[in-house]
Amino acid sequence: MVVEETKIQTYQEESMTLKSMAINEMDYSRIGRTVRTALVKAQSESRLIVGLSAAVTVLSKAAEGTLFCLLAEPQDGDSATHMHEVLLEAFCYENDIYVIKVDCPIKLSRILGKTSIESCCLIQKTWTDDNNNEELLNKPETLLVDYCEAFWDAPTSTVIKLPNV
Repeated sequence: MVVEETKIQTYQEESMTLKSMAINEMDYSRIGRTVRTALVKAQSESRLIVGLSAAVTVLSKAAEGTLFCLLAEPQDGDSATHMHEVLLEAFCYENDIYVIKVDCPIKLSRILGKTSIESCCLIQKTWTDDNNNEELLNKPETLLVDYCEAFWDAPTSTVIKLPNV
């Protein structure tokens, strides 16, 4: 019994070491720019859902079509929006939608070309032409999926600093 527990613990330690090595080898210094590029590309392809209410509506009807949910850090004193975002984040995790937290709703809104301040947006998936059987990812989306996978089990979510626009 003790030998099995030791083997399990050793395996878990080795797994964590390999995972942290993989994370350290990836270059995430420009991940904010990658987020911006993915947002602009999705917007040009009409795959972007902007706003908390619109995001909730889309997710309640067809969550499987969403690839990323981007959430900006809540502004102080806006507890109602914060509560909605916490619930949205939990829903996304339950439905295997990657959640990306960004540092500023103002930067997010500027990247999206919005005059109002938006704290949330969704990037919808792209499908192959043959009956929507397979997802297609462009290069920025592939990098973001890798980033999200690397930190999926992290105890706290990292906040990505968006570039100034």
